[in-house]
Amino acid sequence: MSRDTWKILKQMSMEESTNQVEVELAMQCAPLITGLKISNLFSIRLDDYKAMYDILENSGISVYQMGFLDGRVLFLLYQEKQLISYLHQKEVAELLARFGYDHVAPDCILDTCRRRYQKYMLEKKDFPHELGLILGYPPEDVEGFVSQQGKNSLYTGYWKVYKDPEAKKALFDRFEYAKESLIHLLSCGIGMKEIISVCS
Repeated sequence: MSRDTWKILKQMSMEESTNQVEVELAMQCAPLITGLKISNLFSIRLDDYKAMYDILENSGISVYQMGFLDGRVLFLLYQEKQLISYLHQKEVAELLARFGYDHVAPDCILDTCRRRYQKYMLEKKDFPHELGLILGYPPEDVEGFVSQQGKNSLYTGYWKVYKDPEAKKALFDRFEYAKESLIHLLSCGIGMKEIISVCS
């Protein structure tokens, strides 16, 4: 993040008028909002639950609750049509089958992944690697992560990369640019609902 954007963020955090949910959405979900990613995880305070729904209402972004942790709620925010299309890709469907999924219906996958994720959070074992696919990570990187047990990656950014590191680094740079752009728009008084509407 650039120094200028960091200064803007610091200034916004001191202003009482700043909608912190909008800032959190920009920081955590800019790639989704700008159409660079099909989904993102989004963690917010329980008190901000309603504000998030108000912002995302009629936005085309679907919301799925994954669980609670330390007074925060974890959601999966996603573009439904793009997620369905991605899950039906041959390489993705084959990996999902290896992870125990007979069907690629999003509802079934999300429900099962949520149960597995919540179990992982309690027991700290058997991480549900299908979550990487649900987040739109390339199947070769999810498969590389599993086979290498999270080691020996070629590059680490938004996820651990096991193939085409230069292309993934360029993509991560675009994700960062999206984040900074949304922060700048919010600082100019443009609301997140309007930003999402323009981006979609």
